[in-house]
Amino acid sequence: MASRLQLGSDNTVLLRVTHSNIKTFSAAVRFDLEMSVEAAKEKLWKKCGTTVDHMFLELYDDASSKICDLIDNARPLGFYSPLDGYHIKIIDLDPSSISSGGWLEDTSLVKKYEISEEAYDKLDCNFRKFKEKILSQNATTQENILSGNHMEELCKSIKVGDRCEVEPGEKRGTVKFVGKAENVAPGFWIGVQLDEPLGKHDGMYVMFFLKLLLVVP
Repeated sequence: MASRLQLGSDNTVLLRVTHSNIKTFSAAVRFDLEMSVEAAKEKLWKKCGTTVDHMFLELYDDASSKICDLIDNARPLGFYSPLDGYHIKIIDLDPSSISSGGWLEDTSLVKKYEISEEAYDKLDCNFRKFKEKILSQNATTQENILSGNHMEELCKSIKVGDRCEVEPGEKRGTVKFVGKAENVAPGFWIGVQLDEPLGKHDGMYVMFFLKLLLVVP
């Protein structure tokens, strides 16, 4: 509900502003009651784009009942006695306004740039080619880092039940798995159950997978 208690020290009013063409436009704007209607239009022009010459203002109360039209540009806004919570509706009178017909809201009205698959593939540089290049580089890098027999020699000297220490962190534990883990990564892996409740797996990946760096008694 609009407040009818207007403090003498505050000569402003907070109004809700909407637009006849832009259905999604709604803003709370504070106005000086001593500013002219024309000055208020100048302020609103910067917010909605409707020019002052093509702007018509209607004033509504907080119950959406129309009070009056702000037809005299020279009168101060306070002449029409707006209260906090009242509503000003901007009527755009420009028949060729860019906001008419939903042009500022309905993206389906905007013609989209289209290109055929054949023409897209012929481009020297496009996102599809960039993505394929990155995926290829990653696959090559992964293959170079971890081959199918990665860590095989080390794993030959380790058996389940060995005590070990893993790095970094100097965490000690017991070897629970030695072999390939295809669902984790290429190469040979060692699953370690740490003595302390640490690690990022709960056994779903055959215990806790860490590269074994040092076997200890």
